[in-house]
Amino acid sequence: MASPSVLASAAGAAPAVMLAAVLAAACAAVLTRLLVSAGHRAGALDSAGASGHSKDLRRVPNVGGIAIVATVALPLVAILLIDRLVGAEELARRLAESERLDALVPSAMRLPDTAGQALWILLGMLALHVLGLVDDRRALGPWPKLLAQVAVAAGTVMLADVRVLTLLDAPAGGAWLSVALSVAFIVAMTNALNFLDNMDGLSGGVAAIAAASLSVAATIANQWATAGLLAVLAGALLGFLAFNFPWRAGSSARIFMGDGGSLPVGFLLAVLAMQITFTAPEDLEYALGTRWYGVLSPLVILAVPLYDAFTVSVLRLVQGKSPMVGDQQHFSHRLVMRGLSRRGAVLLICALAATCGVSGLLLGTAAPWQAVLIGGQVAVVLATIAALERPMLARMAEDRR
Repeated sequence: MASPSVLASAAGAAPAVMLAAVLAAACAAVLTRLLVSAGHRAGALDSAGASGHSKDLRRVPNVGGIAIVATVALPLVAILLIDRLVGAEELARRLAESERLDALVPSAMRLPDTAGQALWILLGMLALHVLGLVDDRRALGPWPKLLAQVAVAAGTVMLADVRVLTLLDAPAGGAWLSVALSVAFIVAMTNALNFLDNMDGLSGGVAAIAAASLSVAATIANQWATAGLLAVLAGALLGFLAFNFPWRAGSSARIFMGDGGSLPVGFLLAVLAMQITFTAPEDLEYALGTRWYGVLSPLVILAVPLYDAFTVSVLRLVQGKSPMVGDQQHFSHRLVMRGLSRRGAVLLICALAATCGVSGLLLGTAAPWQAVLIGGQVAVVLATIAALERPMLARMAEDRR
């Protein structure tokens, strides 16, 4: 488990991270409320999507992603401005003068690298945001979207040097394997959040839980910039959910995030998750634990959206369909088929995401025997879901061929 000194350091700067989440939630809530009205006036309502996409259309604006992205973009721009106007040494000196913020000094000294990565992450997020906004209006089709996602992911991985399993560079004879795995993870997570955006409050709720879990994990690892940005993302999603989540039985969303929100949110979760588990030898001080299984934390935290993306893709392939064309066969839809209300399905999936989130944030600092228990718990949860779903999945595969 984490040492007392690490936990004490985390406790010292945690209020600043929490404050970032609260301010982000307030900012996103205001912007989302404005977008509800603006979306109706502009006619920017839910659209049918690409040819063959099956969904229930409602007269609800689908521009909520603008509020989420705008809220997250502010701290990224702030990092760039601080690097340009203040500099790492001056920022570290000012933080050292504060007893409450002196734990942030090591992170401040890494500002030049942080700012460089912030620039490329910001550009990647904005590129997918624009892609999603265009797709929400014109339905680009699955393959152009996928190629654009791969291009953005590859550019971010190589230019920001945000990669997983860098320890594979030496045996692989270069960075190519780490780059390929990193790009694949970003694209998979981007689409997983996009797939999950199929019921009121679902994608935003699961993403907020994942962002909060990853933020705590980053705090434990003393990665304050990453922890703060994840806290901002969690807060932005909560502010959006104020108008998207079915808080009362029978209520419905007043706004959707659209692809303009789900694509950049999935991208951010993937990139920032890789930041936390970056385990190059020179950066072990900032890694999420120094044990090899720490790199599995993001997979545990993000297990629910990845499970949905995997099962629905396999189901579509078995039916002879493209895995990239949407339908009504997601995990949430299957829960409704079993008798749950749509709100009940969303709440159950969020509860499962929270279970996996707590398990994942503890994994990186757990002793080996504790890691075995955590892994076993998550495996039992997913295996139970899969066992309960197996008869229905088999029936759906046969019925829709």
